Amino acid sequence: MKFPTLKDLQQYVPQTGRLDWIGKRPEKKSPLVPCLSATITLDEGIVGDHYSRKGGKRQVTLIQAEHLHTIGAILNREPIDPGLARRNLVVSGINLLSLIKQQVQIGAEVILEITGNCHPCSRMEENLGDGGYAAMRGHGGVTARVVHGGTIQQGDPVRIFEPKTQAHA
Repeated sequence: MKFPTLKDLQQYVPQTGRLDWIGKRPEKKSPLVPCLSATITLDEGIVGDHYSRKGGKRQVTLIQAEHLHTIGAILNREPIDPGLARRNLVVSGINLLSLIKQQVQIGAEVILEITGNCHPCSRMEENLGDGGYAAMRGHGGVTARVVHGGTIQQGDPVRIFEPKTQAHA
């Protein structure tokens, strides 16, 4: 029996997650507005989000739903409201950190490349109270760039992107 290499294991993510929450920031420093669906484009990232811009490694930000519980527990309270974390997408059921440098598909159309960690900013003290920044360290989620746009909606599956191969005739 051949054991997989560490590289094989790092690229193997069999779970399918779920898109639980979508939020847009209409203006800098404004509260996030929850949405049931959103359009994502190569040029803007999430359409209607003030942070939208073409290219770059931070067109979309994601955080794990499970980490909202962890951050709340560290702060001795209930899970934090997703809008307070200031991330665009909340995903459950898949380890977002395991997806760094990989492409993920959300729903039927959208493909994002997970580009790195999304570290907390000093606003976490304001949003979450004393110790908010420290509570989010290591739980701030990930950043992504848009590879293929489309529409996403709450409840969409989130999984490793596997390009369809065409059979040769």
